[in-house]
Amino acid sequence: MIQLSKRQEKIIDIVKMKQPVTSEQIACSLNITRAALRPDLSVLTMMGILDARPKVGYFYTGNANQNIMLQKISNIKIEDIMSLPIVVNDQTTLYDTIVTLFLEDVGTIYVNTNGSLSGVVSRKDLLKSIIGGSDINKIPVGMVMTRKPIVTIRKNENVIVAANRIIEYEIDSLPVIEDFEDEGKIKQRVIGRISKSNITKLFVELCKG
Repeated sequence: MIQLSKRQEKIIDIVKMKQPVTSEQIACSLNITRAALRPDLSVLTMMGILDARPKVGYFYTGNANQNIMLQKISNIKIEDIMSLPIVVNDQTTLYDTIVTLFLEDVGTIYVNTNGSLSGVVSRKDLLKSIIGGSDINKIPVGMVMTRKPIVTIRKNENVIVAANRIIEYEIDSLPVIEDFEDEGKIKQRVIGRISKSNITKLFVELCKG
């Protein structure tokens, strides 16, 4: 069974009690910004749990549409919609990493050490390095990357699990990993990427269908 996040459950409770209720009112009740709330409302609306009516607000719809949407989503795994990962070695310079990020038009790059996932680096990480006056032609990305623990997902998990993790941890994407053995140790390598764009495209296609 697909599990909703605690915040999504709170949103449903708020809508049940106050419907119709606007996104501003929901955000105020949860003490978060509308931008932070938007992904949750998108997921709940796409799943059919909530109904959004322009200039009116959100309503709780019950389970009729939810079951249909959940039935469709429950058959979709990460491997069905994941993209190719953008990966660099931990010794890659900050300059080359920045160039890769813009050429590939992604928000996050994954970092490998000896073929194993060792960190992630975001636009924010790279911007901090530039502002800090670092010599981006000499410093390796391994010096500024975010190290483990890293939020990941596996190819056989459900797409809703990925959506909830992206929302919960407020990140751009998740590395899709698989285990491999190296000198008697179990390590993880990146085999894919699941992002907000992947999930949004999926929900749009499901609604069209």
